[in-house]
Amino acid sequence: MCGIFGYVGNNNRAADIVLEGLKSLEYRGYDSWGIAALISNFQFPISKNTDNHISAEPIIIKKRVGKIGDANVDDLPDSYMALGHTRWATHGGVSETNAHPHKDCTGSLAIIHNGIIENYDEIKEELLQKGHKFVSETDTEVAVHLIEEYYIKHKTYNIKHKTDEKRKLLLDAVRRAFKRFEGLNAIIVMDGQSESFIAAKNGSPLAAGKGPGENLLASDAHGLLPYTKDVYFMEDDEILYVDMDGVKAFDARDGLEKKIAFTKLAWNIDVPSKGTFDHFMMKEIADQTHTIAAIAKDVGSISKFAKIISQSFGTYLVGCGTAAYACLSGTYIFSKIAKIHVNFSVGSEFGYLVDFLTNKSLIIALSQSGETIDVIDAVKRARDKGAQIGCLTNVLGSTLFRFSDHKLLLNAGVETAVVSTKAFTAKIAYLLCIAHHLSKTSDTGIKDLVHARQEITRILEENYLAKIKTLSRQLSTREHIYVVGRGVSYPIALETALKIKEASYIHAEGFAAGELKHGVIALIEKGTPCIAFLPNDETYGAALAGVMEMKARGGYIIGVSSQQHEVFDYYLPLSDCGSATLIPSAVVGQLLGYYLAISRNLDPDKPRNLAKSVTVK
Repeated sequence: MCGIFGYVGNNNRAADIVLEGLKSLEYRGYDSWGIAALISNFQFPISKNTDNHISAEPIIIKKRVGKIGDANVDDLPDSYMALGHTRWATHGGVSETNAHPHKDCTGSLAIIHNGIIENYDEIKEELLQKGHKFVSETDTEVAVHLIEEYYIKHKTYNIKHKTDEKRKLLLDAVRRAFKRFEGLNAIIVMDGQSESFIAAKNGSPLAAGKGPGENLLASDAHGLLPYTKDVYFMEDDEILYVDMDGVKAFDARDGLEKKIAFTKLAWNIDVPSKGTFDHFMMKEIADQTHTIAAIAKDVGSISKFAKIISQSFGTYLVGCGTAAYACLSGTYIFSKIAKIHVNFSVGSEFGYLVDFLTNKSLIIALSQSGETIDVIDAVKRARDKGAQIGCLTNVLGSTLFRFSDHKLLLNAGVETAVVSTKAFTAKIAYLLCIAHHLSKTSDTGIKDLVHARQEITRILEENYLAKIKTLSRQLSTREHIYVVGRGVSYPIALETALKIKEASYIHAEGFAAGELKHGVIALIEKGTPCIAFLPNDETYGAALAGVMEMKARGGYIIGVSSQQHEVFDYYLPLSDCGSATLIPSAVVGQLLGYYLAISRNLDPDKPRNLAKSVTVK
């Protein structure tokens, strides 16, 4: 989930380039950050100490806790080579000591890392016995010391500057170390002597970019676009050697060199801007009127996926977090509209459900980033069973996009806020259109989407927002909020609860309204806030009965419905948009999460402990 970035080239302000790169990757983690710069023209001594270590340190590191903000690297030296890291903490607390990059004992190697080395403790014990000194609590530091053990302590190591022998020795050391790591990882190692990077990956994303007189590495291709559109997406079990002269690839298993082909990306450099909005989250909520309008016109993608589903023998929707609730919505959508059975599983659990898959099965993975590791792992297991893989993702060139047999881009635009909004409704809109296409009711589906778009526009008007702001101020001091719905409103209840939790840190839970009497109603007491989604569909009467049960126990009822009712203590009116009513319902939940965060003086764009792209298990 961390962001990693490296630069080597003809610009002597490499540290500034890396800092800007980290800002573009900060959505991957913002607990802390750090940058390492190579001292240009560093003169290495010709002697070693008794431990066979070089006594000089050619790499200078700056680390800080917290978000990057307006940070600068003016105190780092001019350099043509630097790497950096923005962290989402796994092993070790949030501190400058635990922030990346980490050095080896000699100070001539530095490493940044995304992932988890699951067997780090046994390797660390081995290295401690060999005299290595550790300063952090991270699994990452183990990696740089193990590489040091294989590289600098090797009997043929010498201090000659940038030789073929040195390159081969460094490659072999990284390869040997990387093969020992259990888990999914991506690393970049900087060697001060050979003035080169070695990058290796298995699972976690990493891409290389090449430009005139410079080469770069990043965990997201978007971070490379200001410098080059010539990008190579690394494969698993692959190692890259990167220096001023170019990029070479090697197989991590046998060390043999590979031919690689760079892709010329036709992407625009989309620099996210909040425009007139105070936060990206609110801007992205407002963007949904545009994304839904575009989806309604994407007849080609809709028709293609409808055909793929109709030809499969068993279709499974897989996603995590917000995407999982889009998948759950899909099961209701396909059942009600297309009259077909589509299965759903949380991505992290799907690996335990693959035994019944065949080569006729179709797995459709939903992921905003296309890098969610639990989803990637799930579809790999499904591929091993011979299943076809489809995806709905927002990121062209992402791991999921490249891995899938059938690809559908959401085209929702860059989502900068960690709390996902427009990608969720884009997934729902596509699933609705595909289901209507299968039932030969496409005109009805488009009409419902147009109505939903109009309703979002109305919700975003100031008088409606004022109602949500007032409610948010009332709820901002509450410890618990419960959200209920039936049918397709059930996943919307779950998603609304998630938005509240993510953005405001208030404990919120979503439930199927019919499950209240099976235990949940024990939580309701006088004044407990209860949000109820009551659309004008076949669930209305039964859902209303559950709401009355909560009211009878003292619940404070917030009704989201096209019909006012005396049971409501607070009413948020919502027009009936037919099959697409769940889309503006979701927007109401998003706005509640946003304004609850504002009422509690929190940053809704970067909630604590979260990252946009979940690339660790």
